[in-house]
Amino acid sequence: SVAQVVLSKGSHGQFLTVNLAFGFAVMLGILIAGQVSGGHLNPAVTFALCIIAREPWIKFPIYTLAQTLGAFLGAGIVYGLYYDAIWFFANDQLYVMGPNGTAGIFATFPTEHLTLMNGFFDQFIGTAALVVCVLAIVDPYNNPIPRGLEAFTVGFVVLVI
Repeated sequence: SVAQVVLSKGSHGQFLTVNLAFGFAVMLGILIAGQVSGGHLNPAVTFALCIIAREPWIKFPIYTLAQTLGAFLGAGIVYGLYYDAIWFFANDQLYVMGPNGTAGIFATFPTEHLTLMNGFFDQFIGTAALVVCVLAIVDPYNNPIPRGLEAFTVGFVVLVI
């Protein structure tokens, strides 16, 4: 969805479509992997679950490696699918940032006015919000989420964040 918005200069998607795609992607990832691994697709979530003893620490390096490899595989698939469009968009040059920058398709980058401290807190607060919400959703002592709707609820959290 990010590639579609960037490469079409906003004519084939908007900020909302990117957020919806992120939320639905997380929901589908949890539905696919939930019964196998618990469906935590983010190393911060895995770390938090290990800290509160919901997952054994032995799983942390294995899951983190798998999550990281999955992210790189996903980026590689997007690059392969949009290869021609990326090169056409930037006139056969690859730019990280600027009007023809395409690196933002694969990762977030701070703008020129953002300080290192603000960038850190942006990521810290967003990750903390995600982890707190996921922990609240899976907490058996909290308001129960109807069985089967956990993935939808986490996807909605990602959409909102």
